[in-house]
Amino acid sequence: MQKLLVVLPRVPWPLEKGDKLRAYHQLRYLSQHFQIFLVALSEGQPHPEAFLRLKPFCRVLHFVSLSWPRRILGMLRAIGYGWPLQVGYFFHPKARKKIHTIIHQHQPHLAYFQLTRTGPYIKNLSLPVYIDFQDTFSAGMKRRRDKAIWWLKPFFHFEYIRMKRYEAALLDQCSEAFLISLPDRQLFPHPQHDRIHIVPNGVDFYYFSPDTSVPKKDWVLFTGNMSYPPNVDAARYLAQEIMPKVWNQHPSAQLILAGATPHPSLKALQNQRIIVTGWVNDMREYYNQASVFVAPMRMGTGLQNKLLEALAMHLPCVTSPLANHSLGARDKHEILIGAHASEFAEHISRLLSDKNYAYTLAHNGWSFVKTHYSWETATQHLVDTIKQTLD
Repeated sequence: MQKLLVVLPRVPWPLEKGDKLRAYHQLRYLSQHFQIFLVALSEGQPHPEAFLRLKPFCRVLHFVSLSWPRRILGMLRAIGYGWPLQVGYFFHPKARKKIHTIIHQHQPHLAYFQLTRTGPYIKNLSLPVYIDFQDTFSAGMKRRRDKAIWWLKPFFHFEYIRMKRYEAALLDQCSEAFLISLPDRQLFPHPQHDRIHIVPNGVDFYYFSPDTSVPKKDWVLFTGNMSYPPNVDAARYLAQEIMPKVWNQHPSAQLILAGATPHPSLKALQNQRIIVTGWVNDMREYYNQASVFVAPMRMGTGLQNKLLEALAMHLPCVTSPLANHSLGARDKHEILIGAHASEFAEHISRLLSDKNYAYTLAHNGWSFVKTHYSWETATQHLVDTIKQTLD
């Protein structure tokens, strides 16, 4: 069996972030075709279960912890080297040493890196290198710059310019590259961006399967990592601008913001109508009880895993044009799209009032995601591309 070196900026357990989710399922599937030699960075100490969860997929498994002083030192290094700050944040000489030791001792046939943040580890490797950009980070930085308050705009502009240059340079260093969606490829800052492969995310349909015995509540649900700025922005928009219009017609409805590490501004929203859960062991409990799922994304890039999960759980979903641009569902057939707060509120109110309409939309959405998004189908293209290079 051929050998594959995999380098990740985060340990993919627990699965509370999109990049971890993608890495975990790709490892699970890639391990059926290749011997995996994994180096994963960790912000602090890894979760105590992480090694046991990942060891079945890996022949060799190394975690490299990034202390706060090390992360600050990495960002200072980034300023001097012209890297984006987030690239420096994830740099550790110990990880680079581990990578070169694995190459020397085990001689893997190909290296697969996840995210632009692992870029410094790619330099001077003597084997074919693939990179999974996932999203066009420079486009995300530009959107955050445009929406930031005035005194933060220079910082985001600085990061946007550096990320734009760095992404383009990385593409030139790698044999093959991958993104989650076509819209991100169109935004990628390189004249040859069309050579980037599209490998979408998927859903674990066995795990995300609705329990019809659980009674529904008048819950409007939004999920995700609640410290991630695009999610914080969407949650505040939902709570402060959309839901007050819904409560005019449905005063008993509750907004559930479910996800890890909620930002202080979200915790401050809690009241009888708004529940901020924090970490959730099993998100299916909330999917099963909710009546409507809403993802009013105004920032960020890429395909939203939260929408894939909600659709798989047979929930009627409302989202923004930005989020659906990557998803590709049909408006008013498989999903509802809101362009502004009043339109979001109208869609949510109708779904709460008309259960037959909500069921039909949910069923169409479930059929759509079942047809187009599975980890096996998505990752098979990655496997085929690797095998083609090695052959």
